[in-house]
Amino acid sequence: MTVKEYNRAVDLFSDGIFRFVIRSISDQETAKDIVQESYVRLWDKHGEIDFEKCKSYLFTTAYHLIVDMVRKNKNKQMYLKSKAWEPAVTNEFTDLKQVLRQALDRLPEIQRTVVLLRDYEGYSYEEIGEITQLNESQVKVYIYRARKALKAYIVNVDVVI
Repeated sequence: MTVKEYNRAVDLFSDGIFRFVIRSISDQETAKDIVQESYVRLWDKHGEIDFEKCKSYLFTTAYHLIVDMVRKNKNKQMYLKSKAWEPAVTNEFTDLKQVLRQALDRLPEIQRTVVLLRDYEGYSYEEIGEITQLNESQVKVYIYRARKALKAYIVNVDVVI
């Protein structure tokens, strides 16, 4: 990969990686650090990685950095265990984005990750498998379970009202 291709990768993919990371960890400063570290690691291996594969490399690196950060901070259980599916009842108006964000936050980390990669970033099942080191059928199962849980949460009238 040339310097010009690297700069192009920064322009093309940094926003998508940031969106993926911020939806996974909800901390803007840490998300910026993870995106920056992903690009540092890409630069360290720029001679080995083709431009066509750099997007996948960046998302894979960002995913692994998220997992490492969670482990390092000993918050692994907060992200890996499902949260209770109790409705969040408020008397305030709730928009769909907020409801969806709450629903995503309740998913286990792996389910949230595969749904974000598939539905927000548009990756194929095979690409998601490469990023998360899962086989294609595991990816499909996690996505199915996540969507089922999201649907159960979102269609709950108490959440929307």
